[in-house]
Amino acid sequence: MTPSRGNVSQVVLRDMTEEDFDVLFDIQDDEVAQQMAAFTSPDSDVRHTYHAKWRKIVANDETTNKVILLEGKVVGSIGAFVVDGDTEVTYWIRRDLWGRGLASAALAELLTVVTVRPIWAGVAADNVGSATVLVRNGFRRVGEETGFAKARGAEIKAFRYRLDQPASLPVT
Repeated sequence: MTPSRGNVSQVVLRDMTEEDFDVLFDIQDDEVAQQMAAFTSPDSDVRHTYHAKWRKIVANDETTNKVILLEGKVVGSIGAFVVDGDTEVTYWIRRDLWGRGLASAALAELLTVVTVRPIWAGVAADNVGSATVLVRNGFRRVGEETGFAKARGAEIKAFRYRLDQPASLPVT
């Protein structure tokens, strides 16, 4: 069953568990979505390796890992992690639900749980949808860099975003 377009206020976050890994693997095992995300893990296409990686991530006290629920079904993931002392956010929504405000709503909710500021994010320069999610939540573009994008097999340009204070309300 595909969740209806629905109201984004129906988006709920809950802690990620090992029982979610198969569903999340299937959501992320989408070539079109991987191309858009660009910066994927080297082992993101091998189920047992994906599970092992996520077991370690979920067990790490420095990370926040949530699943995104719509109408009680897992439709994506969102989290925060520390890299070189900076907290960064990441999110992934099932592709058939893109453009419905789910990622924006989920990020707004995550930002009430993860309160460290500044908080950072990076997106492929051509990933307009993901950049929009960040801007709707008060992030501003602060730079760009070039990096190897595994899903594209090439060096690409990425934009860096930073949030110093949360937006009062996300725009949907």
